[in-house]
Amino acid sequence: MSAAEGTLVDQPVVLRLGIVDYLEAWQLQRDTLDGVVAGTTPNTLLLLQHPSVYTAGRMTKLDERPQDGSPVIDVDRGGKITWHGLGQIVGYPIVKLKNRNDVVAFVREVETALIEVCQSFGIPAERYCERSGVWIRDAKSDRKIAAIGMRVAKGVTMHGFALNVNPDLSAYSKIVPCGFSDADVTSMAQELGREITIDEVLPMVESAILAALTKVI
Repeated sequence: MSAAEGTLVDQPVVLRLGIVDYLEAWQLQRDTLDGVVAGTTPNTLLLLQHPSVYTAGRMTKLDERPQDGSPVIDVDRGGKITWHGLGQIVGYPIVKLKNRNDVVAFVREVETALIEVCQSFGIPAERYCERSGVWIRDAKSDRKIAAIGMRVAKGVTMHGFALNVNPDLSAYSKIVPCGFSDADVTSMAQELGREITIDEVLPMVESAILAALTKVI
C-alpha cells in the first residue's frame, strides 16, 4: 500500500524547532495533523519552547484565569489553563494511534516516559492516579513538574506535554494551574537545587517519548 493510503507508521520524525510562537506552533500542529490523517505526512514529534503564554483548555473556569488582564489563548484541547515559557520543554506528538479509542493509554505512556526522565536525574517523580501529568508527592506538598493536555482527531493526536526544566515559575501565580488550587508547580531546577539546562534534558526527553510512542502507533 502507498503512503497516500495511510500506511506511514514508522518511528515518528522528530523536529527540534527551538523557540516558536504559540499560535505559529498551533498552526503547524494542525497542518501536520491533516497530513498524518491523509497519510501524506509521517508521524511527527515537535519539540520546542514557547515565549511566555497562557493557554486555556475547554474546561477552564473564569476564576482560574489571570485576573490582571494577561492575555489567554483558548485552545481545542482538554483540560484547563496552563502556562508555557522559556525553560520548559514542550512536546507535540502528532501520531496516528493504532487504537484510536484508547486515549488514556496514550497519555499514560507519555507520563511514564517523563517520569523516567525525571527519575534519571534523581527526581522522585510519579503518577498521580486522579490527576494527569507528572508529580512529586512528599511531606512538603503535591507539586506538578510536567503537564499533559491532548486532543485526538480522526485517530491522530494533537497538543501534548510540557516539562518544567528551569522556567520562571512566578508566571503560574496568576492562574490556577490545571485547575488544581491545592497543589504547587515545580521544576527540575527547583527540585535539584541547582542549575540545569534544556540542552541537558532534551535528548533524554526525545529518546523516552519516542520509545513511548512506538507502543501506541
